[in-house]
Amino acid sequence: MFHRLHDGPQPLVLPNAWDFASAAALVREGFPAVGTTSLGVAAAHGLPDAAGLAREEALALARALVRLPVAVTVDAEAGFGDAPGLAAEPADLGVAGLNVEDGRGDRLADPAEQAELVRACKRAAPHLFVNARVDTHWPGVDRGSTAERAARYADAGADGVFVPGRLSERVIAEVVAAAPVPVNVLAQHGIRVLADLGVRRVSTGSLLFRAAVRATVTTARAVRDGTPVGEVPSYEAVQALAGT
Repeated sequence: MFHRLHDGPQPLVLPNAWDFASAAALVREGFPAVGTTSLGVAAAHGLPDAAGLAREEALALARALVRLPVAVTVDAEAGFGDAPGLAAEPADLGVAGLNVEDGRGDRLADPAEQAELVRACKRAAPHLFVNARVDTHWPGVDRGSTAERAARYADAGADGVFVPGRLSERVIAEVVAAAPVPVNVLAQHGIRVLADLGVRRVSTGSLLFRAAVRATVTTARAVRDGTPVGEVPSYEAVQALAGT
């Protein structure tokens, strides 16, 4: 089912959650699939993102989210040192997809080694939608290799490729032309423009988590300063999410 969501008339808009309540709220809003955000999961547990430290937290969230009546895909950073093993366990739980990135801090993985990692993930979990993330525009390293890396990972068996960061329309078009699989980018340029460029999936990444952090501080400041808080979900509405 999750694979087919990439074949609709418009790109799949995939919101990224950081806990069960945020994911359940997105399901209630009608989104047909939910992803996780590695920044949100790590930061919510007092851990840095992209450091390979949030494996157990990511798996615990995956176990919770498979209760939801939608497809779930998990952000696995660079695989937490065991991407094939991490692919097999969520697949056994019923997770539909996995993001695995080629970023390694301030550098990138060797593309041949990353391609083999993608192959290993597919061997471990053939039915899992493996989304190979190309981080050339995230830390801004080796941007000229973006399309080549996308094509290599697709050839290795990736079901999709994800290029995060602020991308020009030219770069997006180049990636779409190079990779014969669904291309995923962050929300930018507008959905119609991205659809015309051939993008098949648009993720929110850490945006929703960062917006929630801002809303938390804004609301606390309003209480402190005696200004209107604004509309928020009721206790009962949030409590009901646990039964989603």
